[in-house]
Amino acid sequence: MHDYEQLKSFDTFLSIIAKLRGPEGCPWDRSQSHQTLRRYLIEECYEAVDAIDENDRSHLAEELGDVLLQVGLHSQIGSDEGTFTIDDVLHAINSKLLRRHPHVFGDLEVTTAEEVADNWQLLKDQERGNSSESVLDGVSESLPALAHSQEIQRRAGKLGFEWDDINGVIDKVREEIDEFKNARSAKEHEHELGDILASLVNVARWVDLDAETAVRNANKRFNRRFRHMERAASQIGCGLSDLSLVEKEALWQQAKREVG
Repeated sequence: MHDYEQLKSFDTFLSIIAKLRGPEGCPWDRSQSHQTLRRYLIEECYEAVDAIDENDRSHLAEELGDVLLQVGLHSQIGSDEGTFTIDDVLHAINSKLLRRHPHVFGDLEVTTAEEVADNWQLLKDQERGNSSESVLDGVSESLPALAHSQEIQRRAGKLGFEWDDINGVIDKVREEIDEFKNARSAKEHEHELGDILASLVNVARWVDLDAETAVRNANKRFNRRFRHMERAASQIGCGLSDLSLVEKEALWQQAKREVG
């Protein structure tokens, strides 16, 4: 049985992963590839985000372990294929951290977090050399749609593709809603709905909020309120579907007051 000192060791972690992927290891782990593990990497990252949102530190530690497991598995697969190892992963990130923080490990002087972020992007662009044709290059297409929209709009704004003030941003939302109302086909509605969502993301960016987080929190509020409505309907001896729209709205307002 491993003791605490062994179980907190990074070497122990790597040896477990190697054993799972080895000839006498776990059939499931041995059958995985970078492609088959893709969904699990995304899921584990989101579960870690949930723990952050719940402000649950012990749960966060567990979920970060699950994220680390994905890093370990991908690294071991790379080692098995002869393409890269965990040493290459560590070398890459350590080199990047040293390179991208010249204000800490060099003589560059910065005073604000915004200056750090701007310099990070500048260094990133320099590392790419002349291979980048657009400031939008390098934004991951795998990002959630709202997060992707916010990042490309942020980058475009850095080059001056920007409203003078937030009033123009709000007016753009109204304009896109009007265009949605005037749409005549499903394809046009989809097009205009996308423009509405993108313009709302721009509102979030202007007030320094994360659109993805805002929607996630709205989903959680809806979940709480709707479950409260279902319970309230059950307490008066009926199902939610049995109530009129006016009665449902009354329960919704009650849920807003009682569960937030």
